[in-house]
Amino acid sequence: MEAALFSKMKVSGTLISLASTQFLLGMLLAEALYPGYSVSLNYISDLGATCRATCIIVQPSSLIFESSVFLLGVLLVLGAYLFRQGSRSLLAPLLLGITGLGAVGVGVFPETAGMLHAVVSLVAFVGGGLATLASFKFTRPVLCYFAAILGTMTLVALVLYASGIYLGLGAGGMERIVVYPVVMWGIAFGGYLTAGAEDLFFRR
Repeated sequence: MEAALFSKMKVSGTLISLASTQFLLGMLLAEALYPGYSVSLNYISDLGATCRATCIIVQPSSLIFESSVFLLGVLLVLGAYLFRQGSRSLLAPLLLGITGLGAVGVGVFPETAGMLHAVVSLVAFVGGGLATLASFKFTRPVLCYFAAILGTMTLVALVLYASGIYLGLGAGGMERIVVYPVVMWGIAFGGYLTAGAEDLFFRR
């Protein structure tokens, strides 16, 4: 029984790391293929559809980004389900699953969806920051401190971003301070689950 649970934790970690890694690479590739794209001035979701007075969709950037963020969400939901099976926690996998659902929503509802896109993006942002913080109790030093710092960075940056305070980074730059810490955490935490599932299972 315990061996089966350990195996689920390892698979969960693999899925979380894979989700985060492929999203990061997909986003960078979409940026490189989008003519004139600015990481400071453009929102991340502009890669899927850039909507101001009108909406512009640039290919193949749009297809790459939307596919990548959708896959991110699906893999996180699956990873969260397996994480729940192999751990005593409810909160952490629940938050991870909510983050995944938000990411799926971003993939399904780009900027052309208007307010719906803003809502699912917020779900992904908040869920990601809280999931990162919630992983603190499951990880040993120094990774637990890393999780606390990254989760706090995401949530503080989100408040600043929502308030229109960009600290000279531009809207796109501040949005990346919201997103990048969660992606970094996903890669690191997924690796921790994969390599140390036995340790995690026995921790409360």
